[in-house]
Amino acid sequence: MKRLSATIAVLDYTERIKPFLIKILPISFLRSVKRSLVKSSLSKLESEPAFIPFSSTSHPDGINLIGYIRGEIGLGESCRLVAGSLDEAALDFTICNYEQISSMRHGDTTWDHKITDTTPYNINLIHIQPYELPFAFMRIGRKAWDRRYNIAFWLWELEKFPQQWENALKLVDEVWTPSEFASRSIRLVTDKPVHTIPYGISIPAAVGDGRSQFSLPEGKFLFLCMYDCNSYFERKNPMAAISAYKTAFTPEEQGAGIVIKLNNPKKMDMQIIREELSGYSNVYFIEEVLEKKQVNELIACVDAYASLHRSEGFGLIPAEAMMLGTPVIATNWSANTEFMNNETACMVDYSFITIEKDHGPYEAGNRWADPDINQAAEYMRKLYEDTVFHRQIADSAKAHINEILAPARAAALIRERIAEIYSTKG
Repeated sequence: MKRLSATIAVLDYTERIKPFLIKILPISFLRSVKRSLVKSSLSKLESEPAFIPFSSTSHPDGINLIGYIRGEIGLGESCRLVAGSLDEAALDFTICNYEQISSMRHGDTTWDHKITDTTPYNINLIHIQPYELPFAFMRIGRKAWDRRYNIAFWLWELEKFPQQWENALKLVDEVWTPSEFASRSIRLVTDKPVHTIPYGISIPAAVGDGRSQFSLPEGKFLFLCMYDCNSYFERKNPMAAISAYKTAFTPEEQGAGIVIKLNNPKKMDMQIIREELSGYSNVYFIEEVLEKKQVNELIACVDAYASLHRSEGFGLIPAEAMMLGTPVIATNWSANTEFMNNETACMVDYSFITIEKDHGPYEAGNRWADPDINQAAEYMRKLYEDTVFHRQIADSAKAHINEILAPARAAALIRERIAEIYSTKG
């Protein structure tokens, strides 16, 4: 165990100085070093005794939610949605806040009243992605795993689950995901239970100062695309939305505009986008990190949201846009098709393309979607010109999403699965 402790210390120290390291070393190199250390540690863990099996009587009934509950990233928002579903299900639960020591912001306090940083209950629901889970296990300690039933909540965006992540399956008894698309990919590599538990989404009506708080103009039809520059640009594919906008509107047309919301933009990101939109005046950048309430207000105050992604493990922002009554233009492939269709969104055709080189976990040889830019542009034009069509899409989307992603539905699925675990595993 001394070697294992040394590895943990190295990983912790590396994470602490990451903001400095990324200035002098490629992020791809740092990620590869971390993967190597975690892989080495996993091999050491295999020589350790197996977990003490689940015993429902060893701890009180309830759930320990472990994850980035305060993280100001998509995974953090996902964890908060899961917390909301547990609350809706009226299950006893507590939250153990896990913070990856890095440049990630951990400022969301929504669930601080539930954080105890303890694991008193007999089921763990671990909302930490598989690439990070071995590191989390080493830091938290096997005591938190012993005698519990350990469930991972994971997201994934391709049809094939990464082979290098499969070792993380050894640390859990089953897996939950928010989409069948993600669940299918994981079922291909494990015989452990994999269950789809969609998010339950509830968004209060947007208030605030509307467009003025974002310095956006009134009287123009505004399209919105948004992405985090710390995520993988190739998968989110924001340049496709920009290309569709340029195809739909000339620089001289003043009735429409595009809002580009970026988190953590780098100088190169801004330069590429500005060059691509050279000659267009109705382009509005929002670069600061917004609180969730402000993000909702931004989505609500524009006229349409464009997500011409190559793949999605769920598609939370499009789902929230639909709930807020903002029509969505989206690629007709991957997990988002489970909650949208041609009556509730502008579904864009695509062709499959092969990933030619690795983009982080998205390995060469896999496939993802290449959306039809011309069709997306036609949808932009139709939403802009046809107010009846715009209203039909908005109303249909709102009614549909409030049914299929209702908090009560997610809560019922969780209650049902937890009851099954207690009746068959304990």
